[in-house]
Amino acid sequence: MTRKIHKEGNVFVGTGFLIFAGCATLCFLNKTVIFYILTTIIFILLLFVTWFFRKPERKYTTDENIIFSPADGRIVVCEEVDEDEYLNERRLQISIFMSLWNVHANNFPVGGKIEYCKHHHGKHFIAWYPKASHENERTTIAVNTAKGKIVFRQIAGVLARRIVCYAEKMTGKYVEQNQKLGFIKFGSRVDIFVPLDAKVEVKIGQKVKSTQTVLARLS
Repeated sequence: MTRKIHKEGNVFVGTGFLIFAGCATLCFLNKTVIFYILTTIIFILLLFVTWFFRKPERKYTTDENIIFSPADGRIVVCEEVDEDEYLNERRLQISIFMSLWNVHANNFPVGGKIEYCKHHHGKHFIAWYPKASHENERTTIAVNTAKGKIVFRQIAGVLARRIVCYAEKMTGKYVEQNQKLGFIKFGSRVDIFVPLDAKVEVKIGQKVKSTQTVLARLS
């Protein structure tokens, strides 16, 4: 499995490299302890940013009866709720929390026609808090599939300050399951609202991988 840098990280990695190169040059010219320490710290930060924006290449399959995980992370919510932004009906909510250590690229959990996509400005509570689903900065997407409508939501966390969602320019278009959805920068969460009669295949605390883990099976 090869690893690359996600395009959303190009500016961060490029800027970090330029800063590191500048400090390394000053360190070479001055040869003082302070520049050695500063250069070392910047190098470590550059390694972290490069690692954070990694993009692992994964093989995946498609299946209209399955809802795949749209993100890497850990299941923090699996309960019945009212989805009141678009569907206005009871659904099973499955929430995935992404820590700083997870891959933050998101993928479409299902394939179909994008019927709704809306970005909401909001607060930045810790992403695993229940109120984060309604009060944090977020983007909600609804896809009409062969098995009905599925709603999912990208939510910014306490450190995240920008949600990148490619669906914002794709309303009315068809997408494939596991196609690239976007990226949430630094700590975040994704909610998926599945039908009540779906068979949930995950449990609280379970680690999941985008495009790989089956969250639920549609009836």
